[in-house]
Amino acid sequence: MNRRDRLASALRGEPTDVVPVWLMRQAGRHLPGYRALRAQHPILDLVKDPEHAAEITLEPLARYDLDAGVVFADITVPFLGLGVDFRMVEGVGPVIAVPLRDRAGVDRLRPFDAERDAGFVGEAIRRFRAARPDRPIVGFAGGPFTLASYLVEGKPSRDHEAAKRLLFADAATFGALLDRLTEITIAYLTMQARAGAGALQLFDTWAGSLPRSAFEREVLPRLRTIFDALASERVPTIYFSVGSSHLLELEARCGANALGVDSRMPLDRVRAIVGPEIALQGNLDPAALLTDPATVVRMAREVLDALPDGRGHIFNLGHGVPPATEPAIVERLVGFVHEHSAARTAR
Repeated sequence: MNRRDRLASALRGEPTDVVPVWLMRQAGRHLPGYRALRAQHPILDLVKDPEHAAEITLEPLARYDLDAGVVFADITVPFLGLGVDFRMVEGVGPVIAVPLRDRAGVDRLRPFDAERDAGFVGEAIRRFRAARPDRPIVGFAGGPFTLASYLVEGKPSRDHEAAKRLLFADAATFGALLDRLTEITIAYLTMQARAGAGALQLFDTWAGSLPRSAFEREVLPRLRTIFDALASERVPTIYFSVGSSHLLELEARCGANALGVDSRMPLDRVRAIVGPEIALQGNLDPAALLTDPATVVRMAREVLDALPDGRGHIFNLGHGVPPATEPAIVERLVGFVHEHSAARTAR
């Protein structure tokens, strides 16, 4: 089938010739071209330079037979337009100078204009499409709860105590923050769709830290608002979170075409929980890429065979490519996914 259509067809649950494959963080730390650029430039400078961002996005497709690119950006990009003072700290992530802890902090956030404040991401997408018209590109954004957690915590957190304390004690303030971030996310992803993104993923990495009741009450309605708003763009969508097996039934109602699944639960069990209507993306343990070709093939086969008909499956990792990954392992993985799923279809 047309390689440009394979990913979108799988995301919509339609038959495909093989299971499509792309990898979170495929454009980045394990590749020599990216490492060379990072030795010279801070990460946000690379993100804000469409030429460099497109170059980084294209590098993995020059090495591997992937079914999509994923735009080189960061979920904190919208913060640049909100007047948030933050910096990216090597080995830590985003650090917010003044964490947002009250309604006054929410009210201080500046209005966000996607083209003005993040148009460089759209330009990187356009440059990718010009260079590789044979492949789609995945655009992405952070989920409202995950972005809110960064703003409230002031840095990455394991337990999200400050964010959950504000959510539980002052739901009105936290809800106002989620509403602002929901509006921003819609504008940001719409801009990427109109620049030519062939799919859109919402990274809600930290939503799995929430109990079901809080997720259903505070997060799920905002997710539905986002995906309902994006439906008019006619671009398939993916919702991804980590450590959220207790939320799968709720996540299946968020309005996305597909759920990205981490490595904690086999895909056949996920399918039994969420039903046949929503596509599944995942879910090889990223640590498999740190092993050897025989091991990565064995583990990838287990992932593929968990959904034996292959319909509505996009092969990916349970999270991002580890920095120490050898490119030869990724090449073998991508080739095997196509080979094994093609042979299965032929039977």
